[in-house]
Amino acid sequence: MNILQIKYVLEIANSRSIREAATKLFVSQPALSSSVKELEEELGIQIFERTNKGITLTAEGREFVVYAKKVEAQYEILEDRYLTKDNGKEKFSVSTQHYNFAIRAFTNVIKKNYPEKFLFSIHETRTRMVLEDVRDLKSEVGIISFSGANEKVMKKLIKEYGLKFVPLMKRDTYIYVWKGHKFAGRKEISLDELVDYPCVTFDQSDDSNFYLTEEAMADYDFKKMIKSEDRATSMEIIAELQGYSIGSGMLAEDDAVLQGLVSIKLKEEDPLTIGYIVRKGGILSAYGNAYIEEINKYKEI
Repeated sequence: MNILQIKYVLEIANSRSIREAATKLFVSQPALSSSVKELEEELGIQIFERTNKGITLTAEGREFVVYAKKVEAQYEILEDRYLTKDNGKEKFSVSTQHYNFAIRAFTNVIKKNYPEKFLFSIHETRTRMVLEDVRDLKSEVGIISFSGANEKVMKKLIKEYGLKFVPLMKRDTYIYVWKGHKFAGRKEISLDELVDYPCVTFDQSDDSNFYLTEEAMADYDFKKMIKSEDRATSMEIIAELQGYSIGSGMLAEDDAVLQGLVSIKLKEEDPLTIGYIVRKGGILSAYGNAYIEEINKYKEI
């Protein structure tokens, strides 16, 4: 078994067919199939089930993929640190849910330190990826939130991943609508009044991650829902379809993406606890500590 075979399996698992995976990997379909077959024979398990309709993971394959993702993440960290041409550059990485203050803190760290050579990364991504990035050392710090609806699930995962959560603030539940919306001037509103408008949420990739949503009211049965992976796309949908999203009420006036939105207090209460995660027992770099110092400026609890 080698890292190339692991990468092959993960790409196939993320593709609709061997052909699609082979195209993405720039290898021939027979070579890809042969490599995976050799791996299956070496491990003594069947990773993929091949049918006329395509290829799917077996139960053993799904378990293998879980471990393979961890191996790939660790390998990429080693590769990035020791094998790339970026040696000598200061490095730091943050993963976050969609919070403007997390980005502002990141840029402040750069402004205040500004090393001669650096490679800094900020990953605005899904909840599970934030957790996995910090667990797998891809990022030193992660910014996450949870509400009453998914608090137990989140705390369970935080513990299982060997992480520590530090709360920064607790926010009431708001909705965001475009400034031209008929409800834009309201101070408070209920979900019943919004039943005919689509709720726009950040896509957490699949239904199994339902309770990893970063918005409040995770267990509410929305009549109309649109999932999006991009903030700018979400804003355009909200503007064009008179939709709304649910959030913490924190709108930065100088954020070009969010300009045009207004927040309205939601009558239904499901407060969000927002904070940061780090590896339990881990040692932060100077930039990690500087980032914690910056986000602590937003600490309210």
